[in-house]
Amino acid sequence: MKILQLHVDFVEYEPIQVESSVYEEADRKVNRIEDALLLLVCVEKEDEENIVDELVKDVAQFVDKLKVSKLVVYPYAHLSTELAPPQKALSILKKIREEFVSRNLEVYSAPFGWNKRLVVSVKGHPLAEQLRSYGAGGRIRTTSEPVSTALLMEEKLKSYWFILTPSGEMVPVESFDFRGYENLEYLTRYEIAKSRAVIEQPPHVQLMKKLEIADYENASDPGNMRWLAKGRLIKSLLEQYVTEKVIEYGGIEVETPIMYDLHHPSLEKYLHRFPARQYLIKTEEKEYFLRFAACFGQFLMAKDMVISYKHLPFWLYELTRYSFRREKSGELAGLRRLRAFTMPDAHAFCRDLQQAKEEMKRRLKLSLEVLEGAGITREDVEMAIRFTKDFFEENREFVFELIRQFGKPVLAEMWEERFFYFILKWELNFIDTQKKAAALSTDQIDVENARQYGITYVDEDGVEKYPIILHCSPSGAIERVVYALLEKAYMKMQKGEKPMLPVWLSPTQVRIIPVAERNLQDAIRLMEELEKNKIRVDVDDRGESVDKKIRDGESEWIPYIIVYGDKEKERGILPVRVREQGKIIEMTLEELIEHVKERIKDKPFKPLTLPKLLSRRPSFK
Repeated sequence: MKILQLHVDFVEYEPIQVESSVYEEADRKVNRIEDALLLLVCVEKEDEENIVDELVKDVAQFVDKLKVSKLVVYPYAHLSTELAPPQKALSILKKIREEFVSRNLEVYSAPFGWNKRLVVSVKGHPLAEQLRSYGAGGRIRTTSEPVSTALLMEEKLKSYWFILTPSGEMVPVESFDFRGYENLEYLTRYEIAKSRAVIEQPPHVQLMKKLEIADYENASDPGNMRWLAKGRLIKSLLEQYVTEKVIEYGGIEVETPIMYDLHHPSLEKYLHRFPARQYLIKTEEKEYFLRFAACFGQFLMAKDMVISYKHLPFWLYELTRYSFRREKSGELAGLRRLRAFTMPDAHAFCRDLQQAKEEMKRRLKLSLEVLEGAGITREDVEMAIRFTKDFFEENREFVFELIRQFGKPVLAEMWEERFFYFILKWELNFIDTQKKAAALSTDQIDVENARQYGITYVDEDGVEKYPIILHCSPSGAIERVVYALLEKAYMKMQKGEKPMLPVWLSPTQVRIIPVAERNLQDAIRLMEELEKNKIRVDVDDRGESVDKKIRDGESEWIPYIIVYGDKEKERGILPVRVREQGKIIEMTLEELIEHVKERIKDKPFKPLTLPKLLSRRPSFK
């Protein structure tokens, strides 16, 4: 059994509709409970009723510690893939409620078997979020997985929060007027609360399944996804695009191992300077960890290189498929937060701090261009910047140069002292429909690892010196870019607009629907002409009505749909249903090719990997 335990200012839940054959009777009304301990309870296959006593005892002790009088028991299936049958889960949940009531606690019960609207405000103190796992006999499951010192210090470091503006203002967050900057306010709340728990399924999860992009893989560890054919095409196009942009900016592409010695002298210290949890692998004699970034391999490679000041700055780049982080299970959410992800990772080795600052400005420009090209505009993201107090006082103008380059007010966190290896870090964050932030592009000024790894360059005076290292991912995890695009599309749906992916990322860019079987060969010839111009096309030759085929094409977010029959062949004019404009525009074949190419511009192209005739295409649903 898994329980996500949240100390909340308030919780609201409203039963919407029954979603299970086993369910409890409930009124469809909003229930609001203030200042309570919320238990999101997930009952698993192997759980038995003897699990309840230890669980209740453990929670009761926590209630006493927090001085809370109200308890909300909420059935929550999203913490595990090994769920108990509904009848068994309900039985155990009832026993949990009864035990809490017997201890004279004020217990509220969200109904089992319903789809519910849930709104939660989590308190900001260190004990406000607890993820607990109970095994056989009610014992709390623990692991011997080492936790980095950085993760522990992240909770203890004293910091101050400000809003910095392009005009040079530095305003404490509590004094800033957020009117007109709602997403910046959401980012501020999210970062200060440090709450990453997933309370409800993000909208993009349903979309990624509906569009056959990605899905959960129950046979793997949670947070390791399966990418279906359309999703793999989208992901590979993004990977190629980011890589081409980095190489254009001077990146030197390399490849490094995904597994490293846990006790390697250079690596072990770095592990404790980076706030991430690791996957561990044991062999007969050694312990290894799976990388969470390309830093390890690139730094070990740079150590063995002969570098002159004339070479600086230079970039080492790798598209890591995959990087791994053992995120808490309660924080995993579709593509927003994963345990295995693809990270473009570019390190710049700089002669000194002045060169590093100039290079960082170039990299911010690159990151903004990369996101824009992927379909995420500057208006879609908010910037967070973090620095030590000493660095800010000595480099105030540089910090504000970055903010002016971004062009909007940003959230700033200032640390009293440095614990991490970097003295400054910025992130571009996407704010989704649940008002949660997800970091995309990022860069850091690292003043420690060159010395730690023994990376040196020969300066013009002939003396070996340690470079400053910048850590940049111009897009952030590729999976998270897909998440942002889907969430952005969902926001359009909420406004009554038609959702779509950028044309260059759409698996099928043009769909041709023959009116009758006699038009099929002509439709195929038309498809072949479009394919010659590097446009992804398919033909819906299924035995369905034309109206049904159009509806299916619309539900797949196809950018251009053409119904092709005798009249179209005779006239040489194509009635193109243009999704972005929401209307049918008549074009010649040449005009259509020019129109699509203008939308794609210089983006990468890959052919469709599914059968071109829909009658021969398997469904991944």
